[in-house]
Amino acid sequence: MTFHPTTLHRKPGIGAAPAIGPGQPVVPQSVSGRFRRLKWAAVGLCLALYYVLPFLRYDRGPGQPGQAILFDLAQLRFHLAGLELRPQELYLLTGLLVLATIVLVLSNVVAGRIWCGFFCPQTVWADLFLWVERQLEGDRRERLRQLYLPMTAARALRKGIKHVIWLAIAAGTGGAFALYFADAPTLLRDIFTGNASSVAYGAVLTLTLTTYALAGFAREKMCTYMCPWPRLQGAVWDAEAFGVAYRDYRGEARMSAKKAAAARASGLPAGDCVDCMACVNVCPMGIDIREGPNLACINCGLCVDACDTTMQKLDRPCGLIDYESWTNIERGRKGEARVPVRVVRAKTAALALAGLATAVAIVAVVATRATLSLSVAHERNPVAVELSDGRVRNAYEIRVSHVAGAGGTVMLGIEGEAAGHAELRTAGNVDPQAEGIAVLLDERGSRRLRVTVTAEPSAAGPITFRLADPVSGESVTASDFFKIP
Repeated sequence: MTFHPTTLHRKPGIGAAPAIGPGQPVVPQSVSGRFRRLKWAAVGLCLALYYVLPFLRYDRGPGQPGQAILFDLAQLRFHLAGLELRPQELYLLTGLLVLATIVLVLSNVVAGRIWCGFFCPQTVWADLFLWVERQLEGDRRERLRQLYLPMTAARALRKGIKHVIWLAIAAGTGGAFALYFADAPTLLRDIFTGNASSVAYGAVLTLTLTTYALAGFAREKMCTYMCPWPRLQGAVWDAEAFGVAYRDYRGEARMSAKKAAAARASGLPAGDCVDCMACVNVCPMGIDIREGPNLACINCGLCVDACDTTMQKLDRPCGLIDYESWTNIERGRKGEARVPVRVVRAKTAALALAGLATAVAIVAVVATRATLSLSVAHERNPVAVELSDGRVRNAYEIRVSHVAGAGGTVMLGIEGEAAGHAELRTAGNVDPQAEGIAVLLDERGSRRLRVTVTAEPSAAGPITFRLADPVSGESVTASDFFKIP
C-alpha cells in the first residue's frame, strides 16, 4: 500500500459523503466514549503540569534561586531541580532534542500520531477552547444553524462572553509561560501590581495573542498546514502501527439500516456502515476516515467513539472504526484472519534501544561533568616583561566559573617549574603560597580576572593553572606557557 499525501486508498464505486469542503467551517460535534475520556484526562494532566510546575520549589542553598524549574536568562542558567545547565553546555540540549525526536518517532511507529491527538499543546488548548464554545453557543447543529441567522443581542452577548473567556485562558497561558523565566510568586505579584518589566509584559502579550489565535481560530489549520509533522509522518509511517482505520471490508456497501436488513434478507451484500456521518461530524480535523488514512488525522479516536455509539444503537459489533494496523486492514480485505499487532518488532526495538542509549549517554555526561571551569589566555602585547631585578613577568586573562553558584570562593594556583618560586598576583592581591589565591565569584558563579606570574627566567616553559573548590575538593587545570622576552 502506497502512502499518498491525502488518502491511501479508495475502493471504486463507493458513494461516500465527502468530508468538510473547502471554505466550510469545521464545527466538531461533542461525543462521549472511552477515547473522549482519555483525551479529557490528557487535557487535565497537561494543563495541571503546565500551570503548577513553575511554583514547585527546590532548596539550592543560600543565594540560589528556589524555583525547581527556572530558565534564568539574566544569569544564563537553566535550573532543573538539582541540575544546572549553562550556555556552554548546549550539547546537552542537543542530546535532549535528539532523545525527544527518537521518542516521537517511536510513538508514531507504535501508534501513529498519538502525540498529536492527546498531548500536543495545540490539541490541548483547542479542546479547552471548544468546550467553552459549546457551553455558550451550543453543540454542532446549533452552531451551524446560527451561521445563517441574523445576529441578535443574545447571540452577540454569548459570543462576547466566549471571546472574553478565550482571552482570559490565553492570558493565563502566556502568564504561566513567563513564570518559567523568573521567580514565579514574585513575577506573578509584579504582573498584577504593574511592577513587572516591559519584557515580561511583552512575553505575556505575545503568548496571549498566539494562543488566542491558534486555539480559537486556526485549530485544524495549524495541525494540517502549519505543523511540519503531518508531512514528516509519511517517512516513518508503518503498516504495522496502530492507527485509526475504517474496516471497509466490513462496512461496505453503505446503506441505511432498513435497506441493509432488506438486502441481507434477500441474500445481497450489505455493510455495517449506515452512512450516518457521525465519524465525520465529531472529527476535529473535518476529515472522513472512511476515505483511508489521511495526513490530517491526529489519531484522537473520537470517530471510534462516535461509530461505536452508532453500532451499539443498531445492535451491531463495535470496532467498524478502530485502532488497527494497516496490515490487518489489508488482510481483512482478502478475507484473511486478523493477526495480533506486534508492538515489539525490529523497528520499535531499534528505536527503543537508540532512545535508551541516548538517555544513558545524557545521564552519564551530566553525572561526570566538571562543575568547575577554567580557561587561560596569554596576553600578547607584551608577551613578557623583564623587571629591574632580572625576573620576568607574564600576564594572563583567566576566566573561572563554578556551577555550584554565586558568591562562592575558589582557589587559583600554579603548577610546574614556576610553582615553587613564582609570585601570583591579581587585583593587588599577592599570595606566593602553594595553595594560590582566593577568587570570590560573582552572582553568576563566575569571574574574569587578569593574573600576572613573576618568576626567574629559568622557569620558562609550560605552566599549569589549577582551580580548586575547597569545599568539594574538585579541581580542574588549564595549561599555557611562561615566556621570556
